Amino acid sequence: MKAHDGMYIDGAWRPAAGRDVIEVVNPADEQVIAVVPAGTAEDVDAAVRAARAALPGWAATPPAERAARLAALRDVLAARKDEIAETVTAELGSPPQFSQAVHAALPIAVAGSYADLAATYAFEERVGNSTVLSEPVGVVGAITPWNYPLHQIVAKAAPALAAGCTIVLKPAEDTPLTAQLFAEAADDAGLPAGVLNLVTGLGPVAGQALAEHPDVDLVSFTGSTAVGSRIGAIAGAAVKRVALELGGKSANVILPSADLARAVGVGVANVMSNSGQTCSAWTRMLVHRDQYDEAVELAAAAAAKYGDRIGPLVNAGQRARVRGYIEKGVAEGARLVAGGPQSPRERGYFVSPTVLADVTCDMTVAQEEIFGPVLSVLRYEDEDDALRIANGTVYGLAGAVWAGEEAEAVAFARRMDTGQVDINGGRFNPLAPFGGYKRSGVGRELGRHGLAEYLQTKSLQF
Repeated sequence: MKAHDGMYIDGAWRPAAGRDVIEVVNPADEQVIAVVPAGTAEDVDAAVRAARAALPGWAATPPAERAARLAALRDVLAARKDEIAETVTAELGSPPQFSQAVHAALPIAVAGSYADLAATYAFEERVGNSTVLSEPVGVVGAITPWNYPLHQIVAKAAPALAAGCTIVLKPAEDTPLTAQLFAEAADDAGLPAGVLNLVTGLGPVAGQALAEHPDVDLVSFTGSTAVGSRIGAIAGAAVKRVALELGGKSANVILPSADLARAVGVGVANVMSNSGQTCSAWTRMLVHRDQYDEAVELAAAAAAKYGDRIGPLVNAGQRARVRGYIEKGVAEGARLVAGGPQSPRERGYFVSPTVLADVTCDMTVAQEEIFGPVLSVLRYEDEDDALRIANGTVYGLAGAVWAGEEAEAVAFARRMDTGQVDINGGRFNPLAPFGGYKRSGVGRELGRHGLAEYLQTKSLQF
């Protein structure tokens, strides 16, 4: 697997300041496939200085030209789609078909959406006797996770570039090869030197240095709520802006009038997607007491079909974490109806698709984000009880509602404390804002709302 042994800074690959490296491991067979440099605060400083120097020129570039560069980036990514999918499969363990259909295709679509938006967005408008300007916020520190390695990069970089910001990217240490491929694509697309910079490294070293750097104007982070809280504290002390997309414990509410078999089947598929490593996964299935036993049987049967269809978890630590949650769920009184903590294969960080029944709101598995292929099924008494359970966590990222009539589902969804709700299996929309309520984050990604995160407002009165 190809890997650069340096950092992409100011339009060129340059040696890292230190000698430490990070081993990239294929989670499907536990073999080291590459090494990349572990960046230091010195590397981060060099990248930020390059981004700061490039900012005036890029911010002054007409939106139409920025749109053209984003369109070129989209085209380069599309031309390398197969390579992207192969890279994600190698370092994340995602099955090849899913890597092609989601990990490669989605970021290409998102990049294209921002090429279109940059060309049409009203960066200047007249309001009474004022001209209101939307200007780039400045240098962006983007810290991205491993679970959707390219999508999360593009979801930050594309709107930042469209806004006229410059970027320093610190990707997750588990999936740096995809980030290096993105930097190559940005270079091939003709982005000016310093507009996009890449530093690979560990979160407590390179990530913290980026969040603390005084010349970073906005930190955009996707990851755990605990780390997001620390970044928010760092940014707050410096009065710098943040965009935080954090954890989730989303509810899949199946109302009695719904097509139960379809709602359960789609719900299980949602949880098993990407081996359960999705922050917006519907990991709590809420079913009326009269339909509960049937729903549990359907969920167990559906989960069993995913036994050899999902990939591994990203690393040994994540596998241990997920196993621990399953064991704790059973210890607290949940009933194991599919899967379990045992490993289904001799090699690789695999966990069996798991369904826990008789889960109650006070159990750990009903409150904390597991981030693995584990579904908790809870029963409710009536609609108000279902709403209480759905809203009864510290998170509010996503969710789903199923009902026989769309209006019934929409009425329930309007009362949910969450940032995005799918109605009767509604398709993901890359133009719609994505982000959470409560401890699921601050700000939004994707579409016009995602672009707005990277803009600041100035008014001229005359």
